[in-house]
Amino acid sequence: MAAQVFASFALAYLMSYALRAVNAVVAPALIAEFGLTNAQLGSLTSAYFLGFALLQLPLGVWLDRYGSRRTHAVLLLIATAGAAVYASAASVEALWIGRALIGVGVAGALMAALKAYRFWFPEARQQQLVAWMLVAGSSGALASTVPVEMLLPIVGWRTVFWGCAAILALAAAAVYFGLPRDEERNSAALVASRKGQSVWAGYRVVFGASRFWRFGIVSVMVHSGFIALQSLWAGPWLNQVVGLSTGQTAQVLFAFNLVLMAGFMVLGAVVARVQAAGWRIEWIMLGCCLVMVISQLGIALQTSSSAWVWWLVLAAASVPLTMVQTHVSTTFDVQYTGRAFTAYNLLLFAGIFVEQWLFGVMIDVFKRGGAEGPEAFRLAMVWFVAAQAAVLVVFVVWTRLEKPSAVLQKVG
Repeated sequence: MAAQVFASFALAYLMSYALRAVNAVVAPALIAEFGLTNAQLGSLTSAYFLGFALLQLPLGVWLDRYGSRRTHAVLLLIATAGAAVYASAASVEALWIGRALIGVGVAGALMAALKAYRFWFPEARQQQLVAWMLVAGSSGALASTVPVEMLLPIVGWRTVFWGCAAILALAAAAVYFGLPRDEERNSAALVASRKGQSVWAGYRVVFGASRFWRFGIVSVMVHSGFIALQSLWAGPWLNQVVGLSTGQTAQVLFAFNLVLMAGFMVLGAVVARVQAAGWRIEWIMLGCCLVMVISQLGIALQTSSSAWVWWLVLAAASVPLTMVQTHVSTTFDVQYTGRAFTAYNLLLFAGIFVEQWLFGVMIDVFKRGGAEGPEAFRLAMVWFVAAQAAVLVVFVVWTRLEKPSAVLQKVG
């Protein structure tokens, strides 16, 4: 039963990750066909994250009220429609709508799984399950690199997205028919026990917690920034700044996502020991973020053809940040599980939307100011890193002002 529950979610999350990252590879084809500026490309790709972020608050309510099976299956059908719109788009506006619908449709890909896992598995297994889900997700990111780059000259980017639509429909069927219904019955029972209480009131508990915001400000700047780079700007950077060919760029992105997948596998194997050893999540996160800041400075400042190695360091350093969301969300009582996860996801993906779009805007602004293409990219990255460093200073001060709390202290 455990394997069935996990496998039912894994395919959908694989596709969510693949569609999140695929524009980094198909960007040259989209630019050539639609004549996109950097700002337009950033806005188009970030539409996925806007749709994703906008759905997080209602998603939390739906997961707590209706359960993961029904909620996730319906949303995956919306993602199927979005992929079809994207594949058949004749304008930038249609591309944007299709991309946003995909974001809406896969908004529950990880959250629905985590909500179900909280019901099906003991609390000690939660971080490990997150790590293994991320292995499945990074497999999708791998599939969106070299395999997609090899397919593009043969079938074109539109056929790639038609194929994605078919797989998303299959994933919806797997979730709806493959999951047992015990978890949604439990959700219905919890809702009945709280009859007369507003389902939105739980968000006041979540958003009112200091711990939520202390970790959230780092996630919204550093973790969101990483995903904004991974899912779009890594590709154009390697191509336009480092000077790699399209094929070489796809190979580096493949290595980048392979490092991520290997990191998630290691995390899944060691996270229980890390928790048992009593390591504070605050300092794990801070250490990783410092390495990420240094890596991004290396990306911005190194001019040799080997600068792509910094991207691999950045990928490796980002892996432990995935522990933070589960850590923060499980500090809330079980009745707030769906809303705690999705509230944190709202911060994370709203940050991705803003930063992915803003990075493209900054590149165009620096170009208009007289900077050459590679120099404009580098200046945008330097500003990016400065903002992240400022947030880390705030986090350290805030952490020192607050009393240390137990890893699983309950809130609410």
